[in-house]
Amino acid sequence: MSALNAISEAVQALSPWQQYICHACGYIYDEAEGDPDSGLAAGTRFSDIPEDWSCPLCGVSKSDFELYAPPSLDALRAQVGDCAPAASSTRQRHKPGVVIVGAGRAGWQLAETLRKADAELPITIVTACAGDVYDKPQLSIAMARKLSREKLVRESGAAAAQRLQVRLLPHTQAIRICPDTRQLRTTRGTLPYAQLVLAHGAQAVLPPAMPPSLCWRINHLGAYLQLRAALGHVDESGPKDVLIVGAGLVGSELANDLALGGHRITLLDVQAEPLARWQTERAGQKVLQAWQDLPINFVGNVEVASVEKVAGRFRVTTACGRRFAADQVIAATGLQTPGRLAQSAGLAWQNGIAVNPQTLRTSDAHIHALGDCITIDGQASRFIEPIARQAITIAADITGCTPVPYEARAAIVRVKTTSLPLTLH
Repeated sequence: MSALNAISEAVQALSPWQQYICHACGYIYDEAEGDPDSGLAAGTRFSDIPEDWSCPLCGVSKSDFELYAPPSLDALRAQVGDCAPAASSTRQRHKPGVVIVGAGRAGWQLAETLRKADAELPITIVTACAGDVYDKPQLSIAMARKLSREKLVRESGAAAAQRLQVRLLPHTQAIRICPDTRQLRTTRGTLPYAQLVLAHGAQAVLPPAMPPSLCWRINHLGAYLQLRAALGHVDESGPKDVLIVGAGLVGSELANDLALGGHRITLLDVQAEPLARWQTERAGQKVLQAWQDLPINFVGNVEVASVEKVAGRFRVTTACGRRFAADQVIAATGLQTPGRLAQSAGLAWQNGIAVNPQTLRTSDAHIHALGDCITIDGQASRFIEPIARQAITIAADITGCTPVPYEARAAIVRVKTTSLPLTLH
């Protein structure tokens, strides 16, 4: 090794760890933590990552990443272009502004994109949870990586709201939209809006045979943390028997992660193999092969007939008469868009909130929607990658910037079954 190379490596070793953000999905690569599932040990510098590495969440290439630091309001103000309204701060503060329902990836992504376009626009976020900023796909790998709540939460809701100068109403339910008066009724009062954006996501579908009081539905951080608490630490209370109904993307990822965390998994599905949606890519056969040394028992071609609590445990009975015992039952049986808010405003509906494919406006010109709750021509695309592009389209439409029509694309799906990560189409 030359003296110059040795000096360069020594300087790099003393440099602070940096973060890089994926333009497509918002995933942040932290040099201090690396990406163990892709073979990148903690402490791997971004410059040392092979060029054929891909984003562990959405599958795009290394070239789609750039250096990242959470932008301050001053930095966002500096980015505001010529499309920003000329109204004074005082006049802006008295406007109803934009109300966003939902503080998941879609809600926060839109808030930040709006702030980049208009530093003074009043923005309010209404959310039923605390509004903390986190990467939802991380919930599928958190147990194997021993990620605590502190590690999962990238930024508290309160801190993000302060940074972006957004009004955050946490633990607040949106009750009804009054389109004639442009008001949103919530459990904390009525909010006027100039533009309303629905970013409340989708909710887990439960088959009739699975009572909600007996089944976990892991669709957000709060539910996930409650499940982790119920399972306890394997080192202290021993492994648990966990039964997961549904071997699609979410069910397979959870089965993989909980098994790596030391629990015994039974995975049921009506299809003959996991990840049946990608049968042509033999995804199910590949993960079953990868699971051979894990405590995962996959049972296909079965339908749940009942879930009962018996002597402190759960008994799951299938339509063909088979019985399974478990300490916890998880439903991973698909998603659907909750219709209450959309119906209250009389919005067009096609298997979800129907939006204009170019502007992402709903059938009401003052209401947009993005993320898991929308459909285009009746088709949902409940993946991470489209959200950033959808936010850009809506922000341009609301602030009067040059239009940025949204383009629906076939998703590249990164399956986080860490025993055998898969990239599917």
